[in-house]
Amino acid sequence: MQVIIVGAGIGGLTAALRLHQEGIGCVVYEQSEQSAELGVGINALPHAVKELAELGLLDSLDEIGVRTRDLYYAHRLGPVILRKPCGLDAGFTLPQFCLHRGRLQGMLLRAVRERLGADAVRTGHLLTGFDQDASEVRAHFDRRGAAPVTVRGDVLVAADGIHSAARSILFPAEGAPRWNGVLMWRGATDWPEFDGGRSMIVAGGTAAKLVIYPIAEGRSAGTKLTNWAVCIRTGQPGAAPPERQDWARPGDRRELARHVERFSSPAVDHAGLVAATEEIFEFPMCDRDPLPAWSHGRVTLLGDAAHPMYPMGSNGAGQAILDATALGGHLARCSDPTEALLAYQDDRLAATSEVVLRNREGGPENVIDEVERRAPQGFSHIDEVIDAAELEAVVAGYARASGSSQQQVNEPGR
Repeated sequence: MQVIIVGAGIGGLTAALRLHQEGIGCVVYEQSEQSAELGVGINALPHAVKELAELGLLDSLDEIGVRTRDLYYAHRLGPVILRKPCGLDAGFTLPQFCLHRGRLQGMLLRAVRERLGADAVRTGHLLTGFDQDASEVRAHFDRRGAAPVTVRGDVLVAADGIHSAARSILFPAEGAPRWNGVLMWRGATDWPEFDGGRSMIVAGGTAAKLVIYPIAEGRSAGTKLTNWAVCIRTGQPGAAPPERQDWARPGDRRELARHVERFSSPAVDHAGLVAATEEIFEFPMCDRDPLPAWSHGRVTLLGDAAHPMYPMGSNGAGQAILDATALGGHLARCSDPTEALLAYQDDRLAATSEVVLRNREGGPENVIDEVERRAPQGFSHIDEVIDAAELEAVVAGYARASGSSQQQVNEPGR
């Protein structure tokens, strides 16, 4: 069997590694002329780390990331709502990592080329269409400065992101991504480590949120490469996004400066952290409605092409990694590619659709929205605002829905 993968992001590259492990041939086609380590921070929860560890990548994750010890949910004005241990510190059999998205992608790319060969990822290929029959699928690519090319295979996997060309071909009337009115500013720079250098802070609800966490060792002792994000509702949910979602779009410092002062973060000088960051990126928080189907004959979707979601609960890349595992397993077990792709869809579509919809409500971070609704000016004791059992119910329910609960991760064979 030969698989054509469109897109050399985290999902596409993980799929290539999983297919190779299953003994299935594949080649990845990427529209960019060259691979660049773009983006800022990302979280890999134990359910995603488990799949990467099975690919022999745990040591590589340690080389590029930080094992997360705990996560703080806090009110926008500073008081802590919930402290949640993470990874091994929470009793999982696998760690949780905070990483630089581009470095994770670069690590996966190197692994693909080392294991599958230097020609396993072919850049400068823009998917323009595909057709299929009972015996094969044919993917058509434009190439800058070269003649178009048609590639033949048994299966086409589109892992080409929220603006997926394949998805737009399959669902031509879908339109633009759905914006929730929130603009995100993000960046990362070396900064003195806080609280032992392995903690993550999420302060504020959907309308105004500050996120801070370390993603790598810093260049000098006592520092970490520290990721931050400021998320502010600046528009109406459902309106057209003000710009195309792009991880590398430069941010407007003047507009960002108006919002930084809305937060209080006792553990970190967040205003100083933002001001010290040389490169700031800006993009709208977008998703798409869940689809009725991903698999169409020999063609299927994966990752953000299948289920783009708001960045709540650290599940965007994680769900793409789980997709890759499911896809590889079904293709390995089923001799008929179309049946395998339908089984993959049955395995993953409903689960990821639920995560998409839960993330629209704030995911596990919905507890912050609820606390701020009840105590907009902050509080002295959290138990006077909300019951601990109510907090736990929101967080635990989301973990089960996303496949990231301790029981699900630690259970052998899952």
